[in-house]
Amino acid sequence: MRGLRTLHSSSSRLLAGLPLASGLTTRALRGLGATSLGLLLLGAAGCGGSSDSTGGSSNGAGEQKVIVLGIDGMDHGLTRQYMDQGVMPNFSRLEKEGSFSPLGTSAPPLSPVAWSNFITGMDSGGHGIFDFIHRDPETMIPYLSTTRTSPAGRTLTFGDYQLPLSGGDIELMRRGEAFWEVLERHGVESSIIRMPANFPPTGTASRELSGMGTPDILGNYGTFSFYTSVLFAFSGQSVSGGEVYEAWAEDNVVESKLYGPTNSFLVESEKVTTDFTVYLDPDKPIAKLVIGDRNDDDTIDVQEERVLAVGEWSDWVPIEFEMIPTQSLRGIAKFYLRSIRPEFELYVSPINFDPLSPDLPISHPPEYAGELARETGLFYTQGMPEDTQALREEVFTRDEFMAQAKLAGEDVRRQYDYVLDQFQQSSSPKRLLFYYFGNLDQTSHMMYRVLDPEHPTYDPVIDTKYASAIEDLYREADEVVGYTLDQMDDNTTLVIMSDHGFASLRRTFSLNTWLKEAGYITLRNPNMSNDPGMFVNIDWSRTRAYNVGLNGIYINLKGREPNGIVTAEERVALMQEIADKIVQVIDPATDQPAVGKAYQREKFFKDRGEEQIGPDLVIGFAKGTGGSGKSSLGAVPAKMFEDNTEQWTGDHGMDHEAVPGILLTSRPLKQSAPRLQDLAGAILNEFGIEGFPARAKAPGTGD
Repeated sequence: MRGLRTLHSSSSRLLAGLPLASGLTTRALRGLGATSLGLLLLGAAGCGGSSDSTGGSSNGAGEQKVIVLGIDGMDHGLTRQYMDQGVMPNFSRLEKEGSFSPLGTSAPPLSPVAWSNFITGMDSGGHGIFDFIHRDPETMIPYLSTTRTSPAGRTLTFGDYQLPLSGGDIELMRRGEAFWEVLERHGVESSIIRMPANFPPTGTASRELSGMGTPDILGNYGTFSFYTSVLFAFSGQSVSGGEVYEAWAEDNVVESKLYGPTNSFLVESEKVTTDFTVYLDPDKPIAKLVIGDRNDDDTIDVQEERVLAVGEWSDWVPIEFEMIPTQSLRGIAKFYLRSIRPEFELYVSPINFDPLSPDLPISHPPEYAGELARETGLFYTQGMPEDTQALREEVFTRDEFMAQAKLAGEDVRRQYDYVLDQFQQSSSPKRLLFYYFGNLDQTSHMMYRVLDPEHPTYDPVIDTKYASAIEDLYREADEVVGYTLDQMDDNTTLVIMSDHGFASLRRTFSLNTWLKEAGYITLRNPNMSNDPGMFVNIDWSRTRAYNVGLNGIYINLKGREPNGIVTAEERVALMQEIADKIVQVIDPATDQPAVGKAYQREKFFKDRGEEQIGPDLVIGFAKGTGGSGKSSLGAVPAKMFEDNTEQWTGDHGMDHEAVPGILLTSRPLKQSAPRLQDLAGAILNEFGIEGFPARAKAPGTGD
C-alpha cells in the first residue's frame, strides 16, 4: 500500500478501502468497509436533518437570484494566464463587469477542509474537519473525517440468517450551520448540488445532491474491478483502489462474477455476487456482455445485455444483488472492453448506487436523485467519479483515464443544464443555486506534469501529446460560464469560485522520518526494513510527537493518547520547538526549504468548539513538496525525501498561501470575501442577511 498519498486531496487520494466507519485501516480493510455498509443498509436510509424554511422574510421586492459555480481545483495563477492569453473570454468579460481575485484557501488546503470552511464560514476549529482522516486518540486508529457510520444494533438470528431489530446510522461529522440553512430560514430557496463534505445531505436545503464523500456500493470511495486472462497480472500484488480477478475464455465464453458488499443478512460473512458472461465473437473484435445469474441447467436469468467493441465503453448497466429472497441491493456500473485477443481484459467501474433507487441517502428530498436520473440519464453517484486509482496502478493507460474522466465530466455537465433550467423556472422570488464541478481537480492531479518540464516524471515525447489536457478543461469551464450568462437576467448574480489552487508535486517529505531524526520519535526496531505503518514500529514510551494524516503533527500527550508521555505543561513549549525547527529543514536535492510554515493549533485556528479533534501542528509544505503517504499512515520510512515518480503529479496539500483559489463575480459583491471562509457570509449579504456565521471565538487568535 502506498499509504495516504495514494488517496489524498479532493479526490481519490482518500484511504483506499478505509470504510466510513472508524476502526479500520490499511489496504486489507477494503472488504471490511463493505461489511460496515452492508449493516448500514438495513436501517440507515433516510437519516439527515429536517428542513426549516420558515421564520424569516425575504428582503425587497421582485426576483433575486444567485448562482454559485464551484470549480474544484481552479488555480488563480493558471486562470489569470489563460485569461490573458484569450483562452477564457467569458471569464475576462466577467472580470470587466464584476471582479476577479485570488481566494484564500484553508489550512491545510485539502478539499474536505476547504469546502467545510466555505459551507460553515468557520475554520477547522469550528467545523471539526482538519484532514481527509482523523485519528481516534484512544485507539490511534484513523477514520474518515467527514462521515461516520454505525451498524445495526441487536439482531434476530434464525438458521443462516439474521435480521436487525434496530437500524444503523450515518452521521455527517462536519459541525456548524451550513449557509443554506440560514438562507432557507429567511425564505430563500436553495439548491445545493454535489456539495463536497455533505454526505449524507443535511436535508435543510430545498434540494440537495451529495458530492465528494459519497461512497460506492462497497462503502469505499471507489473500488474498480479488472478481469484479465494475463497470468500473474500485477505479480499477485494488491491493487490499491481496485480488485483484479482472473478470467479466461473457454470456447469463446468468459464466465465470472461481480462482487457487492458483505451480505449483512447472513450470519456467516459472505459477499453478495451476480454472475456475468461474456460471449466473444470468434472473428471480430466484439463481445456480448450478459448480466444475470447462471442456473444449474446452464441457463441464465438475464438482467441486462450489452454488445461492446474492443475499446468501447458501455452505458450505465443496472446490476442487482440478491441479499435474501425478499431484499435486493441495486447498483449501476460501466464496462470497458479493453481486449479479447490475445488476452481478455475487462474493466468494470466502481459499482455506484442506482439513483433511481438508492439504498443510502444521497439526495434531499429522497426522490430528487431519481428525478435527475429520469430527466438527464443515470449518473455517477460516487462522490469522486474519475478513476485516478486505475491510472495510478497502471490498470488504465493515460488515454483510458482521460476517456473515463470525460465520461464522468459529461454526467455533471449534462445535468447542469437541467438543474439550471429548473432553477430559472422556479416561482420562488429569492433563490440560490450552488453547482459543483470536480473534473478539473481530478484531472489536474493526474496530468499536471504536462505543465512542468522540471517534474521528475516529465517526458518531452509522451507529455507533448497531452500538453493541452488541463488547458482544455479551463476552456470547458469558460464555456459553462458563457452558457450560464446566456441564461441569466439582470436579477441574477453569478459567482465562480474554487476551493484551492494547484501546483506541481515534485518531492515528498516524510514527517515521521524527520521527527525520528530530530529525536522526537524512537523506534522499537531501528533495523526494520519495511515499516508497514499504523505505528507498529514506534516506541511510545520514548516518543514525544508523531505524524498522521497529510499535514498534521500530534503531540504524544499524557491523558489524551493511550501511551502519552508529554504533560500539558510541556506541550506548548514542545509545539513551539518543533515549529521553529521544521521550517529550517532544507531539501538536499533542491537546496530549498521543505516547509513554508508550521501552524500551532490554538494560535492559528480562531473558531472554537471542535479544535480538540485536530493536530497540534499543521504543516504548510513548501510549494512543490507534499507529505509522504507512508508517513501519513503511521510508518517511518527510511528516506526523509524522495522524488515523486508516481502518476499523481499535481497537488495542493501545501502551505495554503501558495495555492489560492479564485473568486470571479458578475458584479462586485456588497461584502468582500478575501478568504474561502468569508465567501458564504458575502453571498448571504447579497440577500440582505448579515451576521454569518455565529461562532464561538477565542480572543486573541489569528486568522
